[in-house]
Amino acid sequence: MSKITSLSDDALIAVDNIGDAARSLLHPTLRFGVTGLSRAGKTVFITSLVHNLLHGGRLPLFAAYSEGRLSSAELQPQPDDATARFQYEDHLNALLEEKTWPNSTRAISEIRIRLKYESASGWSRTFGAGELTLDIVDYPGEWLLDLPLLGKSFEQWSREALALSHLPNRSDLAEEWHKALEAVDPAANADETQARHLAAVFTDYLRACREDKTALSTLPPGRFLMPGDLEGSPALTFSPLPPSQGDAGKDSLQAMMERRYESYKSIVVKPFFREHFARIDRQIVLVDALQALNAGPAAVADLETALSDILGCFNHGKRSWLTSLFSTRTERILFAATKADHLHHENHDRLEAILSKLVEKAAERARFAGAKVDVVAMAAIRATREAEIEQEGESLPVIVGKPLAGETIDGQTFDGKTKTAIFPGDLPDNPAKAFAESEAGDLRFVRFTPPALEKTAEGITLSLPHIRLDRAMEFLFGDALR
Repeated sequence: MSKITSLSDDALIAVDNIGDAARSLLHPTLRFGVTGLSRAGKTVFITSLVHNLLHGGRLPLFAAYSEGRLSSAELQPQPDDATARFQYEDHLNALLEEKTWPNSTRAISEIRIRLKYESASGWSRTFGAGELTLDIVDYPGEWLLDLPLLGKSFEQWSREALALSHLPNRSDLAEEWHKALEAVDPAANADETQARHLAAVFTDYLRACREDKTALSTLPPGRFLMPGDLEGSPALTFSPLPPSQGDAGKDSLQAMMERRYESYKSIVVKPFFREHFARIDRQIVLVDALQALNAGPAAVADLETALSDILGCFNHGKRSWLTSLFSTRTERILFAATKADHLHHENHDRLEAILSKLVEKAAERARFAGAKVDVVAMAAIRATREAEIEQEGESLPVIVGKPLAGETIDGQTFDGKTKTAIFPGDLPDNPAKAFAESEAGDLRFVRFTPPALEKTAEGITLSLPHIRLDRAMEFLFGDALR
């Protein structure tokens, strides 16, 4: 991928990094991003992570906690007055009181938590207790998909977007947009009504691709799906165009669309990259691989492309004091296949293997640059338990939970209140089979209601249950607490 920042961008990033480094001298701070595509569970992950830190969760793989060295965890005031605070309390209330999953991320937000700990090193303990501030950055998955645009011209983006739209799993969804494109001449004089119509049908196509039944991932520009205060602006009123057959002058539709595409990058994408994404030390990339597997091999291949594009935007590598001042280095990246509680544990290793296959090429590039990379199958909040049932004389491993109202399996529609046992099927034993139409298997994944908090025999209320959240925490920041 071509370089996505200019010299002026790099200079501004350096200024931000120098400020971050100066503040970190007084208060050691680690800034990690929670990223992923739509519906991967970013909000749920942050809520559960914070809750387990504050309330002492079951975290045997998180060494600072399991070894008794983590003495306290406290929420701190929002560090950036220009960025919204992650509404942890509201999301927790939705889970525990309303029994609903929190709303998806609609804008960028942060939350700060300060950890006090005893070092594992006897020498370090002589200097007193340690302290680490975690700045957790959450932002919409759709915004991630915009980052590769910084390295692409309008012509290149148009060519790629049109090629994707003609694939078998997209062509029907793009029919109205294709018809609109056939009626325009890119070399003709620009017309605002025509531009608005093209942008509208293009946005409808992107929205249709995002629906659960298709589970497609490569859907930039992301702000077309969540425009916010930019709705109706020229920066969001453009569309890919086929190559012009005539001479497209400065007043042509082609020139208008190209100007607006470049404005979108300048107004929307570059500030996000420079002010937030480029300052991240550690990264977790949440992936709803089950949704793609449910939708079929075409969606799995589309997810692989999206992850490869996204990871090409990271500046991977081991950080040093000097390089951290003048450039960004993401030194640890964790790929997490979410919703592992939708499978019996016998399939968790297979889920990890499939995710490893999905990110294989991108992960290898990151490792080559010096970054540490890991893959995990996890559930930030576990909404099911495991059981076995007898069927035709055989023991069948199942998961037990309350499917959300409206979820359907084999013609049965659930009411959101009834607990049931479900055999979701087995993932392919060979990860490559997930990409093959005839090998993907018969899978049944449904969404479940949030769980109730459990209590110990002594009546102590436990924190939110999870699967391997502690392993994720240990990889992301456990080394900073040693």
